[in-house]
Amino acid sequence: MKFLLLMLVLPLVELALLVELGRRTSTLAAVGWVLVSGIVGWWLCKSQGLSTYRRIRQQSATGKLPTEALVDGLLILIAGVLLVTPGILTDLFGFSLVVPGSRTFFRNRLIRRMQRHVQQVIFPGNHEPPPNQEDDDLLEGTVVLEEEDQASD
Repeated sequence: MKFLLLMLVLPLVELALLVELGRRTSTLAAVGWVLVSGIVGWWLCKSQGLSTYRRIRQQSATGKLPTEALVDGLLILIAGVLLVTPGILTDLFGFSLVVPGSRTFFRNRLIRRMQRHVQQVIFPGNHEPPPNQEDDDLLEGTVVLEEEDQASD
């Protein structure tokens, strides 16, 4: 419901802001804002996206899970969509997702939210993992893998 309301109200607010910008300055200024923010936004998303892609490849090559870089990539993608959408509010929010400093704020909030959601799915009701308890069905030990003798082939 919130998403539907957002999709109905946001375009109206954006249109009103662009009309007001055109009224206070000029129609050319409003159109210029849309064009310049789209071009600058595209360039920023491209450069930040390529940088993030390199981080993902580098971290993956070293065996590290690139969680933060993947979330950054998602936020840059969202920023790109917002920046090519005509409007003032969408442009401001899009630019805030492209700038690395402010993107870190949104990334950390998104990761914390996803972690809480996963905990609620895995541990419904109490939001915390259960304390370690002795379990009779739990087997502890060491797994030893032996190589097969290839000389017999």
